[in-house]
Amino acid sequence: MAKPVSPRIERRHFLRAASLLPLSAAASLPLLAAARAAPTPECRDRDEPTPRQTEGPFYTPRSPRRVSLVEPGMRGEKYILGGLVLDTRCRPVAGALLDFWQCDAAGEYDNLGYRLRGRQLSDANGRFRLETLLPGLYPGRTRHFHVKVQAPGRPVLTTQLYFPGEPANRSDGLYRRELAMRAVGAGEGRFDFVLDMG
Repeated sequence: MAKPVSPRIERRHFLRAASLLPLSAAASLPLLAAARAAPTPECRDRDEPTPRQTEGPFYTPRSPRRVSLVEPGMRGEKYILGGLVLDTRCRPVAGALLDFWQCDAAGEYDNLGYRLRGRQLSDANGRFRLETLLPGLYPGRTRHFHVKVQAPGRPVLTTQLYFPGEPANRSDGLYRRELAMRAVGAGEGRFDFVLDMG
């Protein structure tokens, strides 16, 4: 039969453990800060890779590396797109190349230069953030962004992103609901890319 533990011993163990808390808490501060800084992706429905879509006729290779596509004198509403690059097990993909291109507010693409075109790398936590302008409409198409995403040493995913609640979504034959960004505020959307790392 187990010997009963006296309340005094329990209290002593409790006080001793409590006296170590400030030390252990201080030692864990860098870990807590890192945990707070790291994204916590929602892993629901993340087992399926992001669907592919056509590149279209307007892709230009070797776009400049930048996180803002907005240049002086550009007309249009600013838009921020952010999110994560994940694998099918919901792990962040660091150093993934994201190459964006789009039309301007009037629905025109720059096919001679690199206006509204740029590429960047996801950070160590798989995050990306792009500052750009709201793309315009042109015949047959709803508002959209084009993007190529490539994990280091893996095949390229080419797809398009759409705006939720856009009236022209219903008449665009390429529109796919699963490629609609999530609105997170005025002029801001989020999309998490899921790559098949096979």
